[in-house]
Amino acid sequence: MSLEQLIKKCINQDAKAQSQLYKQYASKLFSVCLKYSKNYVEAEDNLHDAFITVFSKIDQYKNKGSFEGWLKRIVINTSLQRYRENVGVFDIVNEEKIEDVKVDINDKDISIDFLLKIIQELPDRYRLVFNLYVLDGYSHVEISELINISSGTSKSNLARARMILKEKIEDYKASLNSQSL
Repeated sequence: MSLEQLIKKCINQDAKAQSQLYKQYASKLFSVCLKYSKNYVEAEDNLHDAFITVFSKIDQYKNKGSFEGWLKRIVINTSLQRYRENVGVFDIVNEEKIEDVKVDINDKDISIDFLLKIIQELPDRYRLVFNLYVLDGYSHVEISELINISSGTSKSNLARARMILKEKIEDYKASLNSQSL
């Protein structure tokens, strides 16, 4: 069955088609949920809520652009909405100018599991901005609209996230070097 046929069946609330769509995309979308959730359980809840939204709004997908991208946007928005509900308004952080730090995420000595772990350990507001900007390609203006902060705060939070990640990577590399001596 083609994707277009599957979508049409989901629009008609065909349970088998909905199940097939879920099975086809759930694992990819769950990894997105993990980036924007505090923990595994919250990610599961966000995925569940996102699929409820998908099935209730699937008739709004107009076959323009990537269907997977459309799903991903729903997952991100669902996760951010839950965060806003649980936290309320984001803390306004002093927007003092801090120097942006570059983080080498392509270093061969650093495993992807370690990177994901330290990104997940970032404070929520830094993790959200880092993921939205670096991993999902949102602009600071888009981020400011998504999570109700100024674009300056978005830039500041990104710089702080990078600074924390750089320090953790440097500490990790130092511990590797001391073990090899």
